Amino acid sequence: MAGVMAVLWAGALILVATSVKVVADNIGVNWGTMTSHPLHPRIVVQLLKDNGFEKVKLFDSDPWMVGYLAGTGIEVMLGIPNDQLEFLSQDYGNAKDWVKENCTSHLRKGGVNIKYVAVGNEPFLTSYKGRFLKTTFPALKNIQKALNEAGLGNKIKAVVPQNADVYESKSDKPSDGVFRRDVKAVMAQIVRFLKENGAPFVVNIYPFISLTMNSKFPSDFAFFDGGHPIQDDNVQYNNVFEANFDTLIYALKDLGTPNLTILVGEVGWPTDGHKKANKNSAKKFYDGLFKVLASKKGTPLRPGEMDVYIFGLFDEDTKSIEPGNFERHWGIFDFDGKPKFTMDISGKGGDKHLVAAKGVKYLPKQWCVLESYASNQDLIGQQTGWACARSDCTALQDGASCSNLDPDRTVSYAFNSYYQMNNQDEDACDFEGLATVVSKDPSTMSCRFNTQIKVDGATRLSLAQGAVAAISSSFTLFFLL
Repeated sequence: MAGVMAVLWAGALILVATSVKVVADNIGVNWGTMTSHPLHPRIVVQLLKDNGFEKVKLFDSDPWMVGYLAGTGIEVMLGIPNDQLEFLSQDYGNAKDWVKENCTSHLRKGGVNIKYVAVGNEPFLTSYKGRFLKTTFPALKNIQKALNEAGLGNKIKAVVPQNADVYESKSDKPSDGVFRRDVKAVMAQIVRFLKENGAPFVVNIYPFISLTMNSKFPSDFAFFDGGHPIQDDNVQYNNVFEANFDTLIYALKDLGTPNLTILVGEVGWPTDGHKKANKNSAKKFYDGLFKVLASKKGTPLRPGEMDVYIFGLFDEDTKSIEPGNFERHWGIFDFDGKPKFTMDISGKGGDKHLVAAKGVKYLPKQWCVLESYASNQDLIGQQTGWACARSDCTALQDGASCSNLDPDRTVSYAFNSYYQMNNQDEDACDFEGLATVVSKDPSTMSCRFNTQIKVDGATRLSLAQGAVAAISSSFTLFFLL
């Protein structure tokens, strides 16, 4: 009997060992916090651990939030927002203070495993019109110098995550890849600096954007099915992800740094807010991506293992929708930490349900809807527009998950979005007498009417301060006008 028990115990240990290691070492995830109701960092860190994520990329360096990563061993990329680049570029002392407060303070025994500091985030986007062109490189130099002087330069590297729009190809073939003319001079300085300091080039690649920005872009080339290949001399590219990656390598070669290490800082597929953003397409994209990563075949110009960070962890209901309504729906988890679909992150076959966030508490199961017999019907359009401008109505976009609601339920969705974002405050469900609170869930098969999560004061203050200001006030009420 003892022998049988020993065998069973050993089998249990093997089962645990094989089930915990779901995510490969080369796959990380982006943890964004542009949300009205952020999950507590303790819950998020546990979710990362439960799902085997050993790398996480942040967009700031909030010490309260970062502190929860201490002792986990999870490799961390801290973030410096673009609006701090000028401050850090002007005075080296500012960079020294930043490193002391945000890096050195976390590096005690059992502290935070900081690997990178992201200096800015896509600072050379064309839409910024050169705003950060003069401050990014000086800020990068100051941060790395401060890391070196603090004795951390061998452990922590300063990087600059770039959007793939910093390079281009006149022929759409990778071999013609060069950096944009307006950024080429500063990119030459940056890539040489990265090489000298042993730091990688971080690039964000979005096949979804390639697909939606060009009506003639072949849909299957955005995925990994091998349709519509590109022939570049004797090399064939079967998907835009690999073609884009190698276009960057040619651009780096043009600047004399062809062997610079490359990390993919963001890659993913949104699940709502656009007719091509849905769970089925997202799953298809990730299934293909994870198989490519598991194969470790790399790209034609860079064979071998690739390091990537999935974008992103959660949906973020206060992100700017200037690029598109899909911007709030990149998460592989919903806002409350529930997985959206099964995933095969191992890339070796066999979908698995990701582990949901634990300990999430919700507001009461009640919703704000349009009153059936409401007077002042002429105010419905105005009040719906007012609600959407101050909440999140991106799921109502044409082709999105809630675009097929009837007119009354469309209004109810807008009212409820505002009501939930304001913590079900009684005054948030009035709308000039047009609305009422109900206990029956108005959701449909395709459209979910949320009830929000409870957020304690510390979490809201630390992670969501000013987030609501990011909500676009120019939401177009095409569905009502």
